[in-house]
This record gives sequence, C-alpha cells and structure tokens, in this order.
Amino acid sequence: MSWDDKKGAVTSPSPTPIAGDSPHHFDVIYSEDTLDGRYLAKARILNDAVQDIGMGKYQWGLFCVTGFGWFADNLWPYLRPTFIDPPVFLVQIVTGLIIPPTVNEFNFDPPWLKLGQNIGLLIGAAFWGVGADIWGRKISFNITMLIIAVFAISAGGSPNFVALTSLASVWSVGVGGNLPVDSAIFLEFVPASHQYLLTILSIWWAFGQLVGSLVAWPFIANYSCDTATPGTNCPRSSNMGWRYFLFTMGGLMFVFWALRFFVFKLYESPKYLMGKGQDEKAVEVVRKLAEHNGRTTSLTLEDLQAVDSAYAQKSDLVQTDPEKNEGHVNAAIRRQLTKFDSNHVKSLFASRKLAYSSTLLIILWAGYMVELPILGRRGTLSISTILTGVFILVSTTARTSDALLGWNCAYSFTSNVMYGVLYAITPELFPTKDRGTGNAITATANRIFGIMAPIIALFADLTSSVPIFISGAIFLIAGVIALLLPFESRGKASL
Repeated sequence: MSWDDKKGAVTSPSPTPIAGDSPHHFDVIYSEDTLDGRYLAKARILNDAVQDIGMGKYQWGLFCVTGFGWFADNLWPYLRPTFIDPPVFLVQIVTGLIIPPTVNEFNFDPPWLKLGQNIGLLIGAAFWGVGADIWGRKISFNITMLIIAVFAISAGGSPNFVALTSLASVWSVGVGGNLPVDSAIFLEFVPASHQYLLTILSIWWAFGQLVGSLVAWPFIANYSCDTATPGTNCPRSSNMGWRYFLFTMGGLMFVFWALRFFVFKLYESPKYLMGKGQDEKAVEVVRKLAEHNGRTTSLTLEDLQAVDSAYAQKSDLVQTDPEKNEGHVNAAIRRQLTKFDSNHVKSLFASRKLAYSSTLLIILWAGYMVELPILGRRGTLSISTILTGVFILVSTTARTSDALLGWNCAYSFTSNVMYGVLYAITPELFPTKDRGTGNAITATANRIFGIMAPIIALFADLTSSVPIFISGAIFLIAGVIALLLPFESRGKASL
C-alpha cells in the first residue's frame, strides 16, 4: 500500500490471493470534504489491510463475545413491564418477568423500578460510549458485563423495593454501555465485505429473550407467592422465584464476562490507535490479527508514514486545519492534554453534511427512539419503522386476545428488523475516532425518552388508547426521517 502523491489517493497493490478469497477495494462513506484527508487516507489503508486478511476465526470469535452485549441488552431491559392495568403490550415486548412477584412482596408502584433502570441505562450509554473514545475500547468492553453480573446477583438479595431499584439502576449502567461499545469494536475489526454481520448480530437479542423466558418460567411459576393484595401474605420464603431468576441470569453474565476477559483476547482497534496518532501500534494490531487468522499482511508502518509525508509536502500549498488532522502527532498530544473536552462531539458536526447525518440519527433514536441493493440500509430502516408504527396503530382494532397476539407478533418482527438495522447503520455512519461518542449520543437520546415513559405512567391516565396513537405516530415520522439520511453505508467500508 502506498500514497499516490500525484493522485492524492491511497493505492493498494494486489496481494497474493488466498484460497477462497477475492480481495476487493471498497469505497468509503465519506470524502475529504467531510473528514480530514490525512485520517481518511490512513483509514483506507487500514481498511484494505483488514480486507486483505479477510474474515477469520478472530472475527468469528468477536461475533460471539460482542453478541453477548446484544444478549444482555435485550435480556435486562426485557425485565421491564407494561404499566397499564390491564396490561397493554405496546410499552414493552412482554408484560414483565420480575414485576408481578416483586410488587406482591414489596408493594410498590412499578414505574419507579423502570425509572431507576432507565436512569442507569442513560448513564451507561453516555459514560461508556464517550469513554471508549477517550481511554479505548478494551476497558469499556471488559468492565460492562462484570457490572451487570455483580449487581444483578446482589439485586437478588434485595430486602426492599428501594434496594432493588438502586441495584437495578447500577446493573443498567453496565447494560447501557454494551451496544455503543460492542458495535464499534465489531465494526472496526470486520472486513468491509462482511459489515452486514453487524445487522446479523441482532440474532443475539432473540437468544436473550428466549433464554430469559425459559429460565424465568420454572422459577417464577413455581416459587412465587399467590396473593390478591400486594404486600400481604407474601413473605420472602414463599416468593424466591424472582430471586433465583436474578441469581441465575447474573451468574450467566459472570460466565460471559469470564469468556470475554480470560478466554478471548481483544486487541485495541487499529483505527482508534491511528486516530490517536499511534500508527506503530495500529500496524502491530493488524499484524496480530493476521497471525491470529493464519494469514499474512503486507501492511507496514511506512505505509501510514507516507501519508504524513505527503501531507507535509503539501502543507505549504494547502492550509490545513490542525484540529481536524487527528492522525497527526501534535494533534494526538493536544488530545491527551484535553481528553475531556468537546472535540469528539464537535467532530460529529464538522461539516454540514456530517452534522445533518448525525442530527437525523439522534432524531431516529429519540423516536423510540439490509443488504438488498434496491433498499439498502436507509430503505430497510424506513420500511421496517413505518410498518412498526402501522402495526401499533391497527392493534387498537383488536377485540380478542388472539387478535392482539397477532398484532404483537407483527410488531415484534418489524421492530426487531428496525433495531437490527438501526444498530448497524449508526456506528457505520460515524468515523472510528468519534464512533464511541456518536453511539453514546444517539443511545442517550433513546434513554432520555425511556426515562420519560415511566414518569408519564406515574402521573398520566394510561387506560385510554392515546399513548398507543402517539407511539404509532412517532414511528411513522421516524420512518420518513430515515429516508432523509444523507449517507448510504451498504457496500461501503466504514471509517
């Protein structure tokens, strides 16, 4: 790989083909009018190196350990209930797993538990996502699952409602940080030809929901008190089912954490290192990746240094903005001295088109917030979001439990497609150096509205269909907004 000074672009010599592989150069989402040219050139070199190595056992292992994050993201918020009596299916996927027995034992208003949990999710998304851009991906990746495990098990021993809500808030700090970090890690190691797997990772959501249901079923069904009046005739000794459930699920999180920490060796993202001015370490990681997959790479430190040399030669002719040259050593030093400033946020809005894209992503996530050539990411996201809204609205016509179940199934299918694409396109449209922060901002927008839901449930009349109409309308609007995204990431390498 080399820097072509005449063309001002990165060129990559054709590597020796590997059996079964067909190396290709993939276009990228951004151009030099959107991102700093030096960073863009180096990112292309690293993308080509990873593409030449191909999809191997390291990435498949990463598919599993990052999948644990999707598993946890659906499992723990999955414990949240609906708050309408009788229950209405639209607030959550299910009516709740631990709410009925805990209400019977502690006699509390269910929205308070959801509020505490959503506050934790908000803090986790913001803290771990932004932190991944400051101290790297590895620390956040290795800690979040441990937090869930420790405090979920502790919650199983809660003596009262206040303790349960407090511990649920803390375990949710770990849950909230999973997807903003895990999606970034997976995307930064997978070859461009296999970026579609970021959408396929959503299969772990289904596993989380399935395992949670299967484990909760025998525990809660057989070890819960039977009382018509919450807070009476329901001692701890006759209501251990929900505690056994939390002990079991917390233990499973410990297993996931152990597999991440002791079994799978996570390398720091090469593009993250490059964005910090640590080109030598970035090359070292790519070489380790190739070795782990039983391949070789032609990438050298000189390939990245050639980009710096080319820009140094052009510096007298072209005035560059030092704040945007993230790969430059001086910029790296400046970032180390101002780690907690707003540079990562500003970078997400550095140009008009990038600001437009970032703003629409935030709106899409606040509205509750793929590989088909005709549809792409935007088309698939739009259609699935609009259909989700439609199924929510027509569910108000249901007059029997069977009809409601049918709309439930349709809503669940389209919303899972929607979230699968949304969790893929969001990290794809953010550059690596700011991806953690971008993921954090969009996820935080989602969590803010998640906090609003139980507050409304505490003080509003939810026995009418008005909340359903509002929810459906929001999905319809979000579906239209998805079409306005200025970038299409299908078939293009992320940066």
